[in-house]
Amino acid sequence: MTTIYRCLSAGLMVLAISVLPNIAAAETADKYTLRYRFKVGEVLRWEVEHRAKTDTTIEGDSQTADTLSKSVKAWRVQRLGADGSATFEHTVEWIEMRQRLTGREEVCYDSRTDKEPPTVFQQVAKSVGVPLSVVTVDPQGKVLERVRTKARPKNQSEGEITIPLPEEPVAVGHVWSFIHDVSVPLNTGGIRKVKTQQRFKLAGVKTGVATIEVSNHLLTPIDDPKLESQLLQRQSSGTVKFDIDAGRVLSQRMELDKRVVGFSGPTSSIHYATRFSERLLPPTSKVATRPTGR
Repeated sequence: MTTIYRCLSAGLMVLAISVLPNIAAAETADKYTLRYRFKVGEVLRWEVEHRAKTDTTIEGDSQTADTLSKSVKAWRVQRLGADGSATFEHTVEWIEMRQRLTGREEVCYDSRTDKEPPTVFQQVAKSVGVPLSVVTVDPQGKVLERVRTKARPKNQSEGEITIPLPEEPVAVGHVWSFIHDVSVPLNTGGIRKVKTQQRFKLAGVKTGVATIEVSNHLLTPIDDPKLESQLLQRQSSGTVKFDIDAGRVLSQRMELDKRVVGFSGPTSSIHYATRFSERLLPPTSKVATRPTGR
């Protein structure tokens, strides 16, 4: 049976995988133990891209919002716990943003070259190049603690920072899931609790890389289009590539294309299409910082 043990090497605590004698090998044939692995002092960087387009029609008036953001996020590993947990500092090292609204000129900002951001991007610009949070996760990706810094805007959500992994060794085809309660504000001033489900499936393993299919679903029946429109962004699906030996996400891609009719009157509609992707950068990647004079 595959187990996890901890060892000390050159002053760095790492998570390692040990295979027990062949007498038990048959019990876990074609099963994989998925765990995050970190080293103190290492910096992991991912290039992130998020595209979103929203087409809204209310009383015959149509508006389109088209946005694109590219960035590099970094995790700087500060320490490892005796339980295998890792604490890292989360930073966005640079960001490039574009926004196009119906009837307006496109607005652009690149933190690597622009000294002053447009008004619409000022709050985001303040959070670039500075620590946003300090996060502690266990080897399965469960967030044990997340401390936000003052640099993160109050209305900016960090979202899901890790992909949760199964507790036990799993074979291709295995499914694991998590239930979440989401609070949705109502026009009356109240709050409605909605249950959502994150579903994960180990779709395949090739040359040490696991392909994980991810989908998000609403479990609570929704019969109010306005409420449904507020939950659009929680219904994406996609795939994640996870390096089993290195213990980290290599890439992920999530997409959503959904329309809701009647959210603000019988003839109203909203069409939301988005694509989110990220890929792990080589350790030697150079990262541009914000220009001087800011």
